[in-house]
Amino acid sequence: MRSSGGSAASFFLLTFGITWGLQIPGVLAQRGIVPGDPSAYLPLVGLGVLGPLVAATILSVREGGTAAVKQLYAPFLRWRVHVGWYVAALVLPGALLTGLLALLNLAGRHGPIAYFPAAGALVFGLVMSVVEEVGWRGYALPRLHARWGAFAAGTMMGVLWYLWHIPMFLGLGVPLNLVLVMLLYFTGTSLVLTWIYNGTNGSLLIATLAHLGAHLNNSHRALPGEVVPLVAHAIVYGALGLLVMRVSTWGKPPTRGCHRSGSFVT
Repeated sequence: MRSSGGSAASFFLLTFGITWGLQIPGVLAQRGIVPGDPSAYLPLVGLGVLGPLVAATILSVREGGTAAVKQLYAPFLRWRVHVGWYVAALVLPGALLTGLLALLNLAGRHGPIAYFPAAGALVFGLVMSVVEEVGWRGYALPRLHARWGAFAAGTMMGVLWYLWHIPMFLGLGVPLNLVLVMLLYFTGTSLVLTWIYNGTNGSLLIATLAHLGAHLNNSHRALPGEVVPLVAHAIVYGALGLLVMRVSTWGKPPTRGCHRSGSFVT
């Protein structure tokens, strides 16, 4: 399978075209710019979140047919990794967020120190994690990594990942004055996910669990009433992303088809 900047560019163009093309009409309807009941656009909005998965699958078919599609999805079966990666994926960022919010409460803040999801939100978070990780980490990251290296690839992915979410943020009423905070949040998260993906030799299962981990203690649930949890979450991911860059051996991109478990941290 090719691992080039060109194929990554094709992925981003197709992903944004699918997602934005399906979701922006609903945002415009919310604002009365296009006619119709905004709720009538919800099915299109829902389909729009499939953009990364659909784009990665289409491009894999184009590049190598059925074999390439199997190669794209096979890393979901890569589960034999050090238990520390499971902890890092599911627990570490949420625990750090709770710890930072607890410190802020000691300093005078009044509010929850954890934002756990309801059952429906948890299911939605799992679906979103699978759909997004097939594209972001499964398809795009190895190609960017091969050309630019881990830190640059993770940073670029974070910026593009943030931009991809903009129609969803507009639809949900996320304040646009939080743009820099959200950018730090997604860039830091992308660096952490890059570390986890590379450290587990390209396990999409662990990358998906790490994505889900952000939903297990989700500061976005405090919006729009309180922005401090989101700021704290962004700081957690940004600091953690920079830390793992400093202490880890980022090395080469994962070897496709290899089921080496990978050691924790390095």
